[in-house]
Amino acid sequence: MTYIYDLRNKKLIEAEIVLASGKMPLKKDGWNFDWNKLKKEKNTKTYVLRLKNEAQSIEGILQLRLENDLLIMDVIEIAPYNIGSSSKRFNYVAGCLIAFACRESFKIEGNYKGFLTFTSKTNLINWYKTKYGATQAFGQRMFIDDSIGLQLIEKYLK
Repeated sequence: MTYIYDLRNKKLIEAEIVLASGKMPLKKDGWNFDWNKLKKEKNTKTYVLRLKNEAQSIEGILQLRLENDLLIMDVIEIAPYNIGSSSKRFNYVAGCLIAFACRESFKIEGNYKGFLTFTSKTNLINWYKTKYGATQAFGQRMFIDDSIGLQLIEKYLK
Protein backbone atom coordinates (compact mmCIF):
# COMPACT_ATOMS: atom_id res chain seq x y z
CA MET A 1 0.00 0.00 0.00
CA THR A 2 1.12 3.50 -0.70
CA TYR A 3 -0.25 7.01 -0.38
CA ILE A 4 -0.29 10.02 -2.64
CA TYR A 5 -1.01 13.53 -1.48
CA ASP A 6 -4.26 15.11 -2.68
CA LEU A 7 -3.39 18.78 -3.18
CA ARG A 8 -7.04 19.87 -3.45
CA ASN A 9 -8.17 18.32 -0.17
CA LYS A 10 -4.75 18.54 1.50
CA LYS A 11 -4.66 14.94 2.71
CA LEU A 12 -3.07 11.59 1.95
CA ILE A 13 -5.11 9.24 -0.24
CA GLU A 14 -4.63 5.47 -0.39
CA ALA A 15 -3.22 4.28 -3.68
CA GLU A 16 -1.95 1.01 -5.10
CA ILE A 17 0.53 -0.07 -7.72
CA VAL A 18 -0.71 -3.00 -9.80
CA LEU A 19 0.22 -4.79 -12.99
CA ALA A 20 -1.35 -2.95 -15.93
CA SER A 21 -4.32 -4.61 -17.55
CA GLY A 22 -7.05 -3.54 -19.91
CA LYS A 23 -7.16 -0.29 -21.79
CA MET A 24 -4.38 2.17 -21.09
CA PRO A 25 -4.37 6.00 -21.30
CA LEU A 26 -4.01 7.49 -24.77
CA LYS A 27 -1.69 10.10 -26.25
CA LYS A 28 -4.71 12.08 -27.42
CA ASP A 29 -5.60 12.54 -23.74
CA GLY A 30 -2.29 14.28 -23.05
CA TRP A 31 -0.06 11.30 -22.27
CA ASN A 32 3.37 11.22 -23.94
CA PHE A 33 3.59 7.50 -24.67
CA ASP A 34 1.48 4.90 -26.42
CA TRP A 35 1.03 2.69 -23.36
CA ASN A 36 -1.17 0.17 -25.18
CA LYS A 37 1.83 -0.55 -27.42
CA LEU A 38 4.48 -0.32 -24.68
CA LYS A 39 2.80 -2.82 -22.37
CA LYS A 40 3.05 -5.45 -25.12
CA GLU A 41 6.86 -5.26 -25.32
CA LYS A 42 8.68 -8.49 -24.53
CA ASN A 43 10.60 -8.92 -21.27
CA THR A 44 8.86 -5.96 -19.64
CA LYS A 45 6.24 -5.45 -16.97
CA THR A 46 4.03 -2.40 -16.89
CA TYR A 47 2.51 -1.13 -13.66
CA VAL A 48 -0.05 1.55 -12.94
CA LEU A 49 -0.44 3.65 -9.83
CA ARG A 50 -4.11 4.22 -9.17
CA LEU A 51 -6.34 5.31 -6.35
CA LYS A 52 -7.23 2.37 -4.12
CA ASN A 53 -10.10 0.37 -5.63
CA GLU A 54 -10.53 2.79 -8.54
CA ALA A 55 -9.27 0.96 -11.62
CA GLN A 56 -9.92 3.90 -13.95
CA SER A 57 -7.89 6.43 -11.95
CA ILE A 58 -4.42 5.99 -13.43
CA GLU A 59 -2.16 8.59 -11.82
CA GLY A 60 1.14 7.28 -13.19
CA ILE A 61 2.62 4.39 -15.17
CA LEU A 62 5.92 2.56 -14.93
CA GLN A 63 7.55 0.03 -17.25
CA LEU A 64 10.33 -2.21 -15.93
CA ARG A 65 12.64 -4.53 -17.84
CA LEU A 66 15.01 -7.16 -16.51
CA GLU A 67 18.26 -7.51 -18.44
CA ASN A 68 21.30 -9.51 -17.29
CA ASP A 69 20.24 -9.47 -13.62
CA LEU A 70 19.76 -5.69 -13.76
CA LEU A 71 16.38 -4.01 -13.35
CA ILE A 72 15.86 -1.15 -15.78
CA MET A 73 13.20 1.51 -15.44
CA ASP A 74 12.44 1.81 -19.15
CA VAL A 75 9.63 4.35 -18.99
CA ILE A 76 7.92 6.31 -16.25
CA GLU A 77 5.11 8.77 -16.86
CA ILE A 78 2.92 10.81 -14.60
CA ALA A 79 -0.66 11.62 -15.59
CA PRO A 80 -0.73 14.96 -17.43
CA TYR A 81 -2.80 16.57 -14.68
CA ASN A 82 -0.18 15.61 -12.07
CA ILE A 83 2.58 17.62 -13.75
CA GLY A 84 3.39 21.24 -13.03
CA SER A 85 2.67 23.34 -10.02
CA SER A 86 -0.50 25.33 -10.65
CA SER A 87 -3.00 22.65 -11.68
CA LYS A 88 -1.33 19.56 -10.23
CA ARG A 89 -3.79 17.20 -8.51
CA PHE A 90 -1.56 14.70 -6.64
CA ASN A 91 1.95 14.77 -5.19
CA TYR A 92 4.27 11.78 -4.62
CA VAL A 93 3.23 9.90 -7.77
CA ALA A 94 6.73 9.71 -9.27
CA GLY A 95 8.25 8.99 -5.86
CA CYS A 96 5.88 6.08 -5.28
CA LEU A 97 6.59 4.59 -8.71
CA ILE A 98 10.37 4.96 -8.36
CA ALA A 99 10.29 3.49 -4.84
CA PHE A 100 8.22 0.58 -6.17
CA ALA A 101 10.84 -0.02 -8.89
CA CYS A 102 13.55 0.05 -6.21
CA ARG A 103 11.61 -2.51 -4.16
CA GLU A 104 11.29 -4.75 -7.22
CA SER A 105 15.07 -4.53 -7.71
CA PHE A 106 15.58 -6.25 -4.35
CA LYS A 107 13.71 -9.31 -5.67
CA ILE A 108 16.43 -9.95 -8.24
CA GLU A 109 19.18 -12.45 -7.56
CA GLY A 110 22.67 -11.57 -8.71
CA ASN A 111 25.25 -8.81 -8.59
CA TYR A 112 22.78 -5.99 -9.17
CA LYS A 113 20.24 -6.87 -6.49
CA GLY A 114 18.88 -3.62 -5.06
CA PHE A 115 20.08 -1.46 -7.95
CA LEU A 116 17.77 0.33 -10.38
CA THR A 117 19.07 1.86 -13.58
CA PHE A 118 17.45 4.13 -16.14
CA THR A 119 18.16 6.65 -18.85
CA SER A 120 17.00 10.15 -18.00
CA LYS A 121 15.97 12.96 -20.26
CA THR A 122 18.75 15.55 -20.11
CA ASN A 123 16.55 18.17 -18.46
CA LEU A 124 15.57 15.75 -15.66
CA ILE A 125 19.05 14.59 -14.61
CA ASN A 126 19.41 17.13 -11.79
CA TRP A 127 15.83 16.46 -10.66
CA TYR A 128 16.56 12.73 -10.29
CA LYS A 129 19.77 13.55 -8.43
CA THR A 130 18.32 16.03 -5.97
CA LYS A 131 14.84 14.61 -5.41
CA TYR A 132 15.57 10.86 -5.54
CA GLY A 133 19.29 10.54 -4.82
CA ALA A 134 20.12 9.04 -8.22
CA THR A 135 23.71 8.90 -9.43
CA GLN A 136 24.72 9.82 -12.95
CA ALA A 137 26.85 6.97 -14.30
CA PHE A 138 27.70 8.31 -17.74
CA GLY A 139 25.82 10.47 -20.21
CA GLN A 140 22.13 10.20 -19.45
CA ARG A 141 22.46 6.78 -17.79
CA MET A 142 21.64 6.94 -14.10
CA PHE A 143 21.13 4.52 -11.23
CA ILE A 144 19.75 4.35 -7.73
CA ASP A 145 21.84 2.18 -5.43
CA ASP A 146 20.54 -0.17 -2.76
CA SER A 147 20.94 2.20 0.20
CA ILE A 148 19.14 5.08 -1.52
CA GLY A 149 16.53 2.62 -2.78
CA LEU A 150 15.79 1.52 0.78
CA GLN A 151 15.35 5.16 1.81
CA LEU A 152 12.90 5.76 -1.05
CA ILE A 153 10.95 2.61 -0.16
CA GLU A 154 10.70 3.76 3.46
CA LYS A 155 9.59 7.25 2.42
CA TYR A 156 7.03 6.42 -0.28
CA LEU A 157 5.76 2.89 0.33
CA LYS A 158 4.03 2.42 3.66
